[in-house]
Amino acid sequence: MEGIGKMIVTIGLILVVIGLLVQFTGFGRLPGDIIIRKGNTTFYFPIVTCLFLSVILSLILFVISRFR
Repeated sequence: MEGIGKMIVTIGLILVVIGLLVQFTGFGRLPGDIIIRKGNTTFYFPIVTCLFLSVILSLILFVISRFR
């Protein structure tokens, strides 16, 4: 059971680091992301950012699975 706790804490720390990088580097605003502004409403759909993160996470998980 303690292995699961360590894994959850590690994943949480990784998410915090990624969140800080996105916040301070402007990484979440890639060209191709959809932004619609009308009046007081803004709709933001980060399609290119999602695709990029999907490729990166797939590569990371592929490398991890090769070492297991």
